[in-house]
Order: sequence, then C-alpha cells, then structure tokens
Amino acid sequence: MNITLVSYDNWRLNKYLEDSLKTKGHTVHHIDICTFIYKYPSFIYKIYNFFLKTFIKKNLKTIYYGNEIIKRLQEIEKKQDIILTIKGDFIHPKSLLEFKNYTNKSIAFFNDSSSRCPKIKRVLHCFDEVYSFEKNDCEKYNLKFIPNWVYTNKTKENTLYEFQVFNISSKDNRVPIISKIAKNLKEKNIKYKIIVFHKKNKISDSNLEFISKPLTLTEVEIFTNQSKVLLDINRKGQKGLSFRVFESMGLEKKLISTNEDLKNYDFYNPKNILIIDEKKPIIPLDFFQNEYEKIPEVILKKYTVVEWSNQIFN
Repeated sequence: MNITLVSYDNWRLNKYLEDSLKTKGHTVHHIDICTFIYKYPSFIYKIYNFFLKTFIKKNLKTIYYGNEIIKRLQEIEKKQDIILTIKGDFIHPKSLLEFKNYTNKSIAFFNDSSSRCPKIKRVLHCFDEVYSFEKNDCEKYNLKFIPNWVYTNKTKENTLYEFQVFNISSKDNRVPIISKIAKNLKEKNIKYKIIVFHKKNKISDSNLEFISKPLTLTEVEIFTNQSKVLLDINRKGQKGLSFRVFESMGLEKKLISTNEDLKNYDFYNPKNILIIDEKKPIIPLDFFQNEYEKIPEVILKKYTVVEWSNQIFN
C-alpha cells in the first residue's frame, strides 16, 4: 500500500510506526509537523492571532501547518491508499478535509482526550474513520478504540539499577501529585529520578528535578534503562494509557500508576502494576522486593506496534 503518515512526532515515537510499515513492504511518506517552523511576520500578527483564536476560533499556526502538509501531499506522485493523521487537532479542519483529495481513505488516531484537548471535537467529521485511546471519547463520539503501542523490547538483564523509580513529565496540574509521590519515596529512602520539564523553570521543589531544555528520546531511554520501576501519572479526566505503560511492558519493568483503568486490561498484574491513590499516594516497600512477572506472549503481542498497524491498516 501507499501510506502517508501525518503526525506531530515530538518524541519520535511515530517513527517506530513508520519503520514497522516499511518493514511490511508498504511505501510510506511521513510528514512530521514538528519539522515545520512558523514565524509571525511581525508582532502585530501575533496580536492578530490572539484575537483570531479568542473570538473566531482560528489559529494562524494550524492554518500554516495545513497548507504545508497539502504542499507535501501535492509533491507525492501517487494517490495514497491511506493517510493516517495522528493528533489532527493541530491542523485546521479545512486542510484535513482537503486530505481526501489525495487518498482513498483518511484515518485519524488521537492519543489525547477531548476533555484535555477540546479541538479534537471540531475535527472528527473530517475523517473517514477515527480511532482513539480514550474509551470515554469512543463511547461519546462513536469512535473506534485502540490504545498506544509497545515500541521497545528488553535487550539485556539488568540487576544493577541507578534508580528505583523514574518519571519525566511536563509542568502541568500533575506536579503537586508527583511531588507528593516523590516525598513518599524520599521518606522511605527509595532512590528515584523524577524530572519535570518547564521552559521558564521558575519552580522550586526539593523533591523534584526541574529542567528548562527538553530531553531527547534517547536521553529518556538511558534513564529508563537505569531504573527498576517506571512512574506513570495520568492527566485529569484521562483514562487512555500513556506510552509509559507500554514502555514498562516492552522493557519488562514494574509500573506505579494513578490510572485505575489499568485494572480493566488483560495484561494487568498487581505484582507488576501498583495503582495508587493520587490524593494519598502510598507506595509499599514490598512492591520493589518482588520480581517482575512476564506477561504471556500471546497477550503482549496484541499491543506491539506491528499488531497496532495491522488493526489500523487491515
């Protein structure tokens, strides 16, 4: 098949999907919105865009992204069998509708919830088929459910860990919860590395490490490999499973999470996954003492990037 992948690939995770499709023999074009650089012609345009977003619900950046994507689609000689758009809420609806001129089928996948990203709701009608990792959105808007994917595998046995717990998050309303968890870990002398990214980096918290420059996926993977347990804090109103869950599965690492919906998945094992109350995050020491129990291969396979693409692309 001829497939075009349109995505905002800030963590380079969609590159794994691209590589998987190419391995299967598909011809794949990846249009990464992260490579687009929009600059306001002048400060007046910045003010103008503020009023556009506030009163008319338009954004010069999303319009620019859409126009740039259309240019790249025009450069592709063949009409595509499928265009898959990941995080299409970054693109203006008019451009998304125009995608259909360049493909036989236009598909969307959202790994954000509409409660956190309301713009998702305004673009759902632009696609022939829509998938989401958020069960509530699937029920509410009649979308097809599919979670994120396992993109990494365990390479070697590691018995010497630098940290017991690792997490990296962006600065948002989860920071107070993360700080509570870090405090609980510190009180129990559990060594951890918990990083919060914030561009201005003006926050002070002795329990957390703040950075103003984002880490690359490779840098994050180094800390992940150095850690025995991964920490996952789901966003408010979100049930969809983050990539941290699937990293833990692929690397065969234990997981501490605030996402109670994990109990409803077939890979859930309380010996591997500790679900904590975000209001009172208590982490028992014995969770670290027991070894990870391997997930049955037949279950793990269902969540790999290969099976994910099989479901989307038949």
